Amino acid sequence: MREVLSTLRPWWEAGETVGMGTVVATFRSAPRPAGASMLVGPDGSAVGSVSGGCVEGAVYELGQSVMASGTPVLERYGVSDDDAFAVGLTCGGILDVFVERVNQETFPELGEVADDIDAGRPVAVVTVIDHPDAAFVGRRALVRPGEDLQGSLGSTRMDDAVHDDALGLLAAGHHGTLTYGPDGERRGEGMRVFVWAFAPAPRMLVFGAIDFAAAVARVGDFLGYHVTVCDARPVFATTTRFPGADEVVVDWPHRYLEQEVAAGRIDRRTVITVLTHDPKFDVPVLTEALRLPEVAYVGAMGSRRTHEDRLERLREAGLTEAELTRLRSPIGLDLGARTPEETAVSIAAEIIAGQWGGTGEPLAATEGRIHHSEGGPHDAP
Repeated sequence: MREVLSTLRPWWEAGETVGMGTVVATFRSAPRPAGASMLVGPDGSAVGSVSGGCVEGAVYELGQSVMASGTPVLERYGVSDDDAFAVGLTCGGILDVFVERVNQETFPELGEVADDIDAGRPVAVVTVIDHPDAAFVGRRALVRPGEDLQGSLGSTRMDDAVHDDALGLLAAGHHGTLTYGPDGERRGEGMRVFVWAFAPAPRMLVFGAIDFAAAVARVGDFLGYHVTVCDARPVFATTTRFPGADEVVVDWPHRYLEQEVAAGRIDRRTVITVLTHDPKFDVPVLTEALRLPEVAYVGAMGSRRTHEDRLERLREAGLTEAELTRLRSPIGLDLGARTPEETAVSIAAEIIAGQWGGTGEPLAATEGRIHHSEGGPHDAP
């Protein structure tokens, strides 16, 4: 929904009715991830995408039908001989799309959700997309950290189960479909709930204000990270040199990282890249980073000789072998990169591979599924 919100909100504020189709589950090589949305506007326009073009026509027609009837529909699209599938995905993947009517009556909380997203405040939107009793389908509630559930899905048991699991998805920053029994039984089946988890952008910390850092910051921004470049040398750490960064900080890297950890601004989605390859900078900050219980990635630039010297220094600083195995160094995948831009792409490729379980091998040399997935609690099979 995030990518179509700037179009959806004005229609909603004007009291218009919109059809919205959202990918709520994917299987095999589906082209778009869960959470991708497409709008059917009151003027007949189509905004956004659920499949990259494969089934947009079918979803558009279904959206028009749902706008007229007001009855939400959960539809499955994929290539299959089974009549239960709406044929359309030539890539061989399967996706479930939930299509609903959106206006001020059906989604009165949309304005405050949009405000939260714009302000970077974490909020999760929970919607019942499947239930044995059709009266429950489309019910919605909001989840925010440290607050009670806003709204209700129908019973205290449902609300308690979904509230806890939605908080977990929100902390991870992942959308997901959760499965329960009809009254929220955790080991049951029958009710499916989709959670839009709108967390602030994940962070990328780039330590070392060198030319490679500028390229890494640009790639990080392109990938949707909130990018911070930090260096203790004010002559190098300037906003002019790093236009791709959201912020440039002049401070000792290890001290800045300690402060961010203490402030609770480092989480399991955080990516840390250390590009200084200077022991007085990188050993203290890596000591801090590798001892963090959960971050997505810690990588350090340098030659293999630099890496071996760095490992000895880190051992002398008291790091264990288990902690050292978390360090990605020399940083990046073997792409034969030479320039700062090429090196930034190799670093980004390693980060993406680690996030989704990719191997880094050419797809032409592999078999099986192209897209990897990361499961959450009670994910649909």
